[in-house]
Amino acid sequence: MKKILALVVVLAMVFVMGAAAFAADRPYIGIVSKGFQHQFWQTVAMGSQDAANEYGVDILFVGPPSEADVAIQIDMINAELAKNLTAMALAVLDTESVTEQLLAAKERGIPIIGFDSGVPGAPEGTILSTASTDNEAAGALGAERMFAIPAVRAAIEAATPENPVVIGALSQDATSASVVGRTVGFLGKMWELASSVKPDEVAITGHVRYELPADSGNASVIQNIVVPASPVNTDVHIAAQGLLQTNPLGIFCSNEGAVTGLLAATSDGQDLDKENGAYKDLIAIGFDAGETQKTAVRNGWFYGSVTQDPYMIGYLAVELAMKAINGETLDEIVDTGAQFYTAENMDDEKIAPLLYD
Repeated sequence: MKKILALVVVLAMVFVMGAAAFAADRPYIGIVSKGFQHQFWQTVAMGSQDAANEYGVDILFVGPPSEADVAIQIDMINAELAKNLTAMALAVLDTESVTEQLLAAKERGIPIIGFDSGVPGAPEGTILSTASTDNEAAGALGAERMFAIPAVRAAIEAATPENPVVIGALSQDATSASVVGRTVGFLGKMWELASSVKPDEVAITGHVRYELPADSGNASVIQNIVVPASPVNTDVHIAAQGLLQTNPLGIFCSNEGAVTGLLAATSDGQDLDKENGAYKDLIAIGFDAGETQKTAVRNGWFYGSVTQDPYMIGYLAVELAMKAINGETLDEIVDTGAQFYTAENMDDEKIAPLLYD
């Protein structure tokens, strides 16, 4: 374990501002993430380093080799707390395992900022603020982009209770806070937008958690939310196949797992080909990134996808830490934003770094 820890720390030094010896007269912020090898976390680290440069502070960004290495992360947190620490930013793997450390930091007056998933269930007063994605807002962004497509709006305008349109949503589960948030955001915004065209004629069906009948009792627009029996790839694949049988106008996939399931149900995306695909008219919108999803967007099989902004997650973690150091009042949650990417903009310099594999 010590050899692994040493390797991770050496790798993390890439993101340390300046030399290994920090300036005694500058604030020092220790940043402990949930991982390190993943491109997502490397982009988070880039954002935190840029913020450190701007605010004139020293940071060390570390993370365990994988998100299963709870013990290694605990060692890293202990190592940071043993230093002359001004503040800390945390994305913990297991809150219960670091409760003692959180309380000790609070006792010492060390402000702690959560980032990404933060520190859920932390003892009261130990986490001053959390920089994370507003998943409902991110899901709503997917709905806005789908509704803005002329063919989608035209189909909704032409829909009747006798010939309704179906807009699908494929969610990997109904328990994960992030997936539920994105699903709620998409369904709510699409309901609002579709209702502006078809008042009282929009319904949400498919899962008891989200169901909402049309006010008129006659739905012209049916939002059909499908949740598989489990998050296992096979079950998501089967759920996607069932959703496709409802002949949806569009499908929103709430995470990379849902995207993978839809691609598996469409011959690895070939059936979504806009020229010859069996579902060539289907408007698919995803969430997250990953190699297969990026390929689907680049090929035009997916209209586009929503991505979190890992750069801003890292940047705001440091910025919030500095505000805490200066005694400023902080909001409990600070939204780090989301971006929508398509084949046209995914290589832009401001979007490409956010599309992690």
